[in-house]
Amino acid sequence: MLLSSTGESIFQLLVAIAIFAFVLFITYYTTKWISGYQKAHSYNKNLAIVEVIKVAPNKMVEIVKAGEDKYFVIAVGKDEVTLLGELTKDQVMETELDYQVSATGQNFDELLGKFKDHLPKK
Repeated sequence: MLLSSTGESIFQLLVAIAIFAFVLFITYYTTKWISGYQKAHSYNKNLAIVEVIKVAPNKMVEIVKAGEDKYFVIAVGKDEVTLLGELTKDQVMETELDYQVSATGQNFDELLGKFKDHLPKK
């Protein structure tokens, strides 16, 4: 009687682990698909947020690039957007970053590779 109970418990554990692995697998690939879908549909060449600073909860000041050489300073609140002023290209210190490049200047694949190198080997 004890052996069959232990066998059932091990079987239930293995089924739970398999279901968990399946959910992780589906979650990973669904997230990758949604990311690719959003990236493809949100890419534009005429508008870009150059810089954002949070000044209070739900209130930010942003520099927005429109077209080739128009820069606008806007205040963004919970329910409103207010134009604060316009800047020239010379007044803006813009750093062009690829969407895959982090603030450290490395892309995600390089950072992940460095992290994997520090993991203990099996």
